[in-house]
Amino acid sequence: MHHFQYREGELYWEDVPLARIAEEVGTPAYVYSYATLERHFRVFDSALNEGGPRKHLVCYSVKANSNLAVLRALVSFGAGVDTVSRGEIFRALKVGADPKKIVFSGVGKREDEIAYALEQGILAFNVESHGELEAIERVAARLGPKLKTKAPVSLRVNPDVDAETHPYISTGLKKNKFGIPVAWAREEFRAAAKMPHLEVVGLDCHIGSQLTKTAPFQDAIARLGELARTLVVDGHRLRYLDIGGGLGIPYNQEDPPSPAEYGEAIRAALAAFEGPELSGLTLICEPGRVIVGNAGVLVTRTLYLKQSEIKNFVIVDAAMNDLIRPAFYDSYHAIWPVVKRGGPAYAADVVGPICETGDFLARDRSLAHKPEEGELLAVLSAGAYGFTMSSNYNTRPRVAEVMVKGGEFAVVRRRETLDDLIRGEEIPKFVG
Repeated sequence: MHHFQYREGELYWEDVPLARIAEEVGTPAYVYSYATLERHFRVFDSALNEGGPRKHLVCYSVKANSNLAVLRALVSFGAGVDTVSRGEIFRALKVGADPKKIVFSGVGKREDEIAYALEQGILAFNVESHGELEAIERVAARLGPKLKTKAPVSLRVNPDVDAETHPYISTGLKKNKFGIPVAWAREEFRAAAKMPHLEVVGLDCHIGSQLTKTAPFQDAIARLGELARTLVVDGHRLRYLDIGGGLGIPYNQEDPPSPAEYGEAIRAALAAFEGPELSGLTLICEPGRVIVGNAGVLVTRTLYLKQSEIKNFVIVDAAMNDLIRPAFYDSYHAIWPVVKRGGPAYAADVVGPICETGDFLARDRSLAHKPEEGELLAVLSAGAYGFTMSSNYNTRPRVAEVMVKGGEFAVVRRRETLDDLIRGEEIPKFVG
């Protein structure tokens, strides 16, 4: 079920016409559907309970979309959060997330970030290197009596599994920067167990993003499960098995597994190694894109139509600084007219105002019809890695974000002003 559809030729997001939002808020603007967020989260969460309830925690990956309204909605549905920075932890706490549902991932945690996370009492650090283990031990020792418990750590291993996704978002191969090699894991667990201010609580892996097959998940879980059993035999008391996220969504012709198929694949992989010694483990998943990707749209307005000797260009007011995925990953986003009109399909590049040849939202795209100047277009599947990857390149203010629920909508991040662009900057006296 989609919560966006055409009604008498006009595109609605839930019960609100996108044209109305564009008229009142301006363009470009990201628009998110509350109903879609809720449906996607509940379907994903339920899929992990099929075949009998399993202790699990769905930790939404904040990096996909960190807007406070989005986070608040997901936390209210029962989500935990997967974070990769102090800022993301701050955002999660700001909307009322339970610290005991926060995991802290990422390869480059600074000691001030580690201290902040420890002081908040998070569920666990997903540790990616021996150096990080030592850093957490140092910080925990320094904080000493301020901490009620030891620093909880899960070790992230690199299972050397090909996620068969874009190389920039593949994270589970030996050549990637993420995780500890499986072959070194037992040694690292032994080292962690000897550190007096650490408590080893789990095992973690994450192999990539936008996965469209279940086989890589199953391969990774199989390797993770084999290692978990060995670690328990070694005497480690594991409480959590974190299998990461990465389930893809359909942008174009992709046919990713449904959450139900994903859940079945996980159960099948777990069944191969599960025994009494591992039955009490809580499963942690870290979905991001699959929850928010198709809950968002970027609304943009056509500025000009331009022809060259070999192709047509539709120049719009949204640009690569607003949505960088097409330029960065050569990613596909469907582009629909906000109001349908008659006429033949129109082949063109949809491009923005940025002074880069790489500034495009679509290349050689067949649009539903030839747009007119001032006409609104909707760039679909823009809820994940849209605003969170945006920038002020070319000194462009970042766009507004809007949330729709039923027949009402609200601006959940105002459009930046020119003054916002220079806030924090100063010209020293020795200049000029």
